[in-house]
Amino acid sequence: MRIFKTTWFDRFAAKEAISDDELRSVVNELETGQPDANLGGGVFKMRLARPGAGKSGGYRVVVFFRAGERTFFVYGFAKSDRGNISRRQLAEFKNAAKIAFSYTDAQLDERVKLKRYLEIEGVSHETVS
Repeated sequence: MRIFKTTWFDRFAAKEAISDDELRSVVNELETGQPDANLGGGVFKMRLARPGAGKSGGYRVVVFFRAGERTFFVYGFAKSDRGNISRRQLAEFKNAAKIAFSYTDAQLDERVKLKRYLEIEGVSHETVS
């Protein structure tokens, strides 16, 4: 499983103190069939807890996920800042996911080299409760 985050998402995660370990936990949840919301086309919305608080008032992250292959963290927001993503954004995410999943490993390596994506080192295979 290769895990990536966009540079935009990396800035969001850094600002909100969301660690790569927390992102790996999201991937584990997806791998074990525990998505918060399957939006179709390989696009998922997952909840992340704020430090010292629960998931309900925490963050929402949009993830492109294909089991056993690739995960892309592309967008995030605080639940307190907005209720949801728009239909237009969802259509854009689905189109972007289709493109992201079409990349070969060599194309992904090139995008990492150009810093369009940052690669998060491997996922642990612990079961998430």
